[in-house]
Amino acid sequence: MLTATLLGALAGAVVVSGILLAPAPPSAAQEEIGISGVPGNSEGAADGRSRFTYSADPGEQIVDYYLVRNAGTQPQTFTVLGADAFNDDAGAYALKPTDEDPVDLGTWVQFENGSNRIQFDLQPGESRLVPFTIVVPQNATPGDHAGGIVASVVTPDGQVRVDRRVGTRTYVRVSGDIQVGLSVSKLEGRYTGDWWNPLSGTLKTQYTVENTGNIALAANVKLGVNTWFGLPLDNRAGDSIPELLPGGTRVYETEVSGVAAWGYLNPWVTLSPFVEGNDPEKRLVTEPTTRDAFVLAMPWLLVIMILLAGLVFLLVKWRRAQDRKRAAAWIEYTEGEARRKAEAEAAQSAEALERVGVGAHPGQAGQS
Repeated sequence: MLTATLLGALAGAVVVSGILLAPAPPSAAQEEIGISGVPGNSEGAADGRSRFTYSADPGEQIVDYYLVRNAGTQPQTFTVLGADAFNDDAGAYALKPTDEDPVDLGTWVQFENGSNRIQFDLQPGESRLVPFTIVVPQNATPGDHAGGIVASVVTPDGQVRVDRRVGTRTYVRVSGDIQVGLSVSKLEGRYTGDWWNPLSGTLKTQYTVENTGNIALAANVKLGVNTWFGLPLDNRAGDSIPELLPGGTRVYETEVSGVAAWGYLNPWVTLSPFVEGNDPEKRLVTEPTTRDAFVLAMPWLLVIMILLAGLVFLLVKWRRAQDRKRAAAWIEYTEGEARRKAEAEAAQSAEALERVGVGAHPGQAGQS
């Protein structure tokens, strides 16, 4: 509040905008302002719809009603307008601010004054039925165009102007080539665990869902983890993905605990898209889409044990090789020594025989 007051003093009045697409517990300020806006019928009563949903051809015009009521305790000036929709950072359905000019469905909305917004005053407890027409352009692209009918009341709060809004989702599906394109465009995983306990780790996955088609889709999610030869380690149903508008992208994260480090992990995500709402004309059956990824999960204790066993094996093998070399060298040495001694003994014997032979010759000559 201090920051808002300071900014207001420096830069003038600021409009703070908020929109309610679903009922919320009323605060004291909301009870005083009291904004209500719901789909209605030509008799001026609420008809129980939670959204405006239409199917139309290019160039077609659709007439409908919005019932606005001052549920507060003081007179208020209401602005009712058509706004474009988008997915916010949390992936929720949201409507563009009141002071932002629409570029799609919001421009198709026309009120009785010929504009895409109308302003009027209501006394406490007073209601007004606001008719509007949706004029689908001749060049409208096929598929879903999303927006909302918004009731806005701007009130001063010191130097800040607060825009309190309620809105009703509005969808127009334009006929033509309907394309279903909800898929997982990216899947990544990261394994963490204690090096000394390869049987218990955590696999964190992050996957990106993208709507590349032209209709708004939500999805049910299944995710799991496999390992070698498709052996399943985990298989579970995930949270459903809220409706993603055409062109929208959202990143989700999930965590699976108690996963052993098998070296190879194969996380996967399967989306089963569906169309939200109860309009039977917009129901369609789509095939599930799956994406998987490769994650390295090394069992470090086992790796260290294998490396140590390998080192011991190599050491023993080297030692045995060295022993064989030394044994062969000893055998070669002993054989050489034996040969040397034999040769020396033979030489000595030959020399002795030669000496004996030389001494015997003179005696033999005298006798003859």
